[in-house]
Amino acid sequence: MALVCDTGMWDRETPAINHPIRLLQLLVDVGGVTDPLVLAAAALHDVLEDCEVGFPELEAQFGTEVAGVVFELSDPPHLDKMAMRAWAVETAPRLSLPARLVKLADKTVNLNDLIDWPPAGWSDVRKASYFDWSAEVIARIRGTHDALELAFDAAYSRRPIP
Repeated sequence: MALVCDTGMWDRETPAINHPIRLLQLLVDVGGVTDPLVLAAAALHDVLEDCEVGFPELEAQFGTEVAGVVFELSDPPHLDKMAMRAWAVETAPRLSLPARLVKLADKTVNLNDLIDWPPAGWSDVRKASYFDWSAEVIARIRGTHDALELAFDAAYSRRPIP
């Protein structure tokens, strides 16, 4: 599988691979997660959104379970930003346990990255909006994993005040 990927929503200088590596580190070091399904899905969670890879290719390379979790975590391509945010909040409670674990790690890493490596042009208002939306999503999956939720709360405590 050849990957051609967008470098993501943050800066254009940081290698895209750093994001899933930080997710894996959080899942393993903070969450104690060792489930290969969760870890594989975390490593690949943005592939359907950001790379020129379709579900059939992902499934052929990594299996139905991994591809299924990655699919759960992928935003529908036809939604605008506001509709996607509403969709993410609405569908969060229906995520499988592996997808919930990845979602917790992803939102935590994203919040920390917004503070530590803020994207050019993002105002404190825009960052705070992303923090608040992330908190809405995570509120819908509370009770999934105590340590990862505490890590999310610590990241959220860094929310910019516009």
